[in-house]
Amino acid sequence: MNSLRIIGGQWRRQVIRFPDSAGLRPTPGRVRETLFNWLGQDLSGRACLDLFAGSGALGFEAASRGAARVVMVEKDARVLRALKENAQRLKMPETVEFVAADALEFAVSCATSFDVLFLDPPYRLGWLARLEPFLDTLLDAQGDLYAEAEFPVEALGAWHATRRKQAGQVYFHVLERRQKIEASESVF
Repeated sequence: MNSLRIIGGQWRRQVIRFPDSAGLRPTPGRVRETLFNWLGQDLSGRACLDLFAGSGALGFEAASRGAARVVMVEKDARVLRALKENAQRLKMPETVEFVAADALEFAVSCATSFDVLFLDPPYRLGWLARLEPFLDTLLDAQGDLYAEAEFPVEALGAWHATRRKQAGQVYFHVLERRQKIEASESVF
């Protein structure tokens, strides 16, 4: 089993464990630290969707930082079992939900929008482009979209990168809906 530590919030320093699986790349600690500095350390009241849960690093970080709801989607049965075991061991609240599904199947059938969407898909399979048509349904217009990729991302549909950074060969971004960006610019 592989492992990593939650870096902030209520379960800070707690270890989560996960099996090897094709395409599973846990978001490194320094990337998670930067991401949650961008999003804010306290996610109280926010609903988060981790569409490619994998190790659970992003979803468990969000829960640890007080998210009102965290939905983790994972299609690999062994990986999903490890996510559930980690949640039980950490005594995570029932606000952390697990869905056994393919990311695209979930996106097509989802009727709920979220405040934060984490997209950390396997590389070189075109996942960001395949999910782009569903972003407006999955994510609240005022929400934040996190995307990790093997290349820089400027935009996904109406969502435009407002923060971006590179760590090794990983490009990571926070994207916001164009209307949200324009509204915040007009305040000044």
